[in-house]
Amino acid sequence: MLFDPTILVSLVSLVPIALLVALVCATVVCVVALLRGHRSDTVAVVRALAELVSVFTRYRRKKR
Repeated sequence: MLFDPTILVSLVSLVPIALLVALVCATVVCVVALLRGHRSDTVAVVRALAELVSVFTRYRRKKR
């Protein structure tokens, strides 16, 4: 047999764990960046996030 199916099963089972680790790392990086930034920069980022959410919700409504 050229390809062992147990390798595929183990790789598929690692995908959710890898995604979870990536999400945790991205969250930590964002929180640290917000904490280290200047207060005016942090306020600007938080305001931009609110605008970004509104853009995505409008896009999602158009898609339906």
